[in-house]
Amino acid sequence: MDRKKFLKNSLLIGTGVAGLSKLSARKKDSTYDKLMEDVGFNHLPIKEHKTMKSVYHPANTRGHANHGWLDTHHTFSFATYRNPERMNFGVLRVLNDDIVAGGRGFSKHPHDNMEIISIPMSGDLEHMDSMGNQAIIKQGDIQVMSAGTGIYHSEKNKNSDQEVRFLQIWLFPNKRSVTPRYDQISLADITLTNQLNQVLSPSKDDQGVWIHQDAWFHMGTYDKEVKETYCIKKEGNGLYTFVLEGEVRVNDQPLSKRDGYGVWDTEDVIIQSSPGAKILLMEVPMELR
Repeated sequence: MDRKKFLKNSLLIGTGVAGLSKLSARKKDSTYDKLMEDVGFNHLPIKEHKTMKSVYHPANTRGHANHGWLDTHHTFSFATYRNPERMNFGVLRVLNDDIVAGGRGFSKHPHDNMEIISIPMSGDLEHMDSMGNQAIIKQGDIQVMSAGTGIYHSEKNKNSDQEVRFLQIWLFPNKRSVTPRYDQISLADITLTNQLNQVLSPSKDDQGVWIHQDAWFHMGTYDKEVKETYCIKKEGNGLYTFVLEGEVRVNDQPLSKRDGYGVWDTEDVIIQSSPGAKILLMEVPMELR
């Protein structure tokens, strides 16, 4: 068996998917199927670690495209950026860092069977979808959309005189063909400075928004040096840290703005944040179930 096939099969174990032949037989415009065909358990562990596995993605190694109206960086392969060693981190498939010019945006397009999270960094992003939702999301908000059986949506910069910056994150769901849903909240009342704050989970009753996946997201903003221990919430999950601003250390790995660092096969992670740091932690399953 060649390496590419072995890596794909590693992620597909336990999913009930018999092989890629079934995937290719589905409709060609499926968001889930297009992205699933590309995944691989290709996190490339750093050899110095004897038990815990890790992968480091410096900011300057991300894919980049500037379309004029859209200036975007891709942590994982997306659109014209194709890197067979940078397809996914477990069920985390897309981590795009987007800047959209004034008055421009993504016209109406379809998705299915994908959990889509948007986190604005600045500006105002106007959302419209086939479920009848129309909303503005801005810095300090988080938006989630379960595409499920299928939705159409558009995202546009609300303002003509300034750009909008936001993170676009896609996770494979743990349930397929669910009823599509949309939600957004302000994080102002649930976030405190100098600590990690949960902003997403699998439960409707937890703090933050929820999705159809055993994933937990935390955000932290720091004005002083803070050392914290993050404990993995579910066995088999890994943790991907994405630095939004400033400098942090994850275990022994120093990280700067827009660096990414993933760890798995561990029970906890030590986070050391410097003044001015802002981070996003994404705990996700390392295999589809």
